[in-house]
Amino acid sequence: MPEYAMVAVLVTAAVTWALRALPLAALAPLRASATVRYLSTRMPAGVMVILVVYCLRDLPVTESRAVAPVAALAVTVGLHLWRRNALLSILAGTAVHVTLASTLFTS
Repeated sequence: MPEYAMVAVLVTAAVTWALRALPLAALAPLRASATVRYLSTRMPAGVMVILVVYCLRDLPVTESRAVAPVAALAVTVGLHLWRRNALLSILAGTAVHVTLASTLFTS
């Protein structure tokens, strides 16, 4: 194997290793940060609110096809408030939406 190919492989391996190790090394001092702790408690709810607004922003509430996403949202929120289980809430809401959208509201 020519020397330049071996050097290229070694440089590529070193860069790959460094790029994978750097985030882990950068996370260590952040774990003790009060800002990161605050964001870790507030961000999941904020992200969910943004996703809900984004998904429902163009929903024509005067049309019957709006029933599927609104019903799915109600099921998701209701189940989550009742059981406090995100996986159950998301799966049930998705099942309600898919069932309603594929059976009752097909055109």
